Amino acid sequence: MGIIGWIVLGLIVGAIAKAIMPGKDPGGILVTMLLGVVGAFLGGLIGNFIFGVGIDRFWSLSTWLLAILGSVIVLGIYRAVVGRKAVGKG
Repeated sequence: MGIIGWIVLGLIVGAIAKAIMPGKDPGGILVTMLLGVVGAFLGGLIGNFIFGVGIDRFWSLSTWLLAILGSVIVLGIYRAVVGRKAVGKG
């Protein structure tokens, strides 16, 4: 899958991760969607390491599930790190 496919996949799964984990995010939907790109990459690494399946085909169900899983993980980590910093400022 090309770089444009990775970006499009990441933007879409970032929005899906936001729908799965609703709530107020520091940075808004744009940051969430960019985190989706990172999450798609992470999902590909996880899939390749654990299952021997990467994110190589855009229309594959395993690609989408791994990318969503990675995006949810990255969004959760982002909320934990940035949320903790925001609480410490108050």
